[in-house]
Amino acid sequence: MEYKVLLTVFATVFIAELGDKTQLATMLFAADKEVSKLTVFFGASLALIVASGIGVLAGGLISQYFNPRYLHYIAGIGFIGIGIWTLVRV
Repeated sequence: MEYKVLLTVFATVFIAELGDKTQLATMLFAADKEVSKLTVFFGASLALIVASGIGVLAGGLISQYFNPRYLHYIAGIGFIGIGIWTLVRV
């Protein structure tokens, strides 16, 4: 296992997920006193695992047709574009 990649992916996804709408929705579900916190945890965890699995599969498929270097550029431009859009929108 490549621990450097593992830690990089963990840190990136962890930071990206903090305070986003997914975490807020999970907090709202957990705030319901009649709902098992363990059920909310497992449901949210399973959703993140499935979404990540789709990302891994899509990334693997796309990388067969496109140079990964170009995918990095496209992703970077996309993130910059989303950042600019977010700043302009406010």
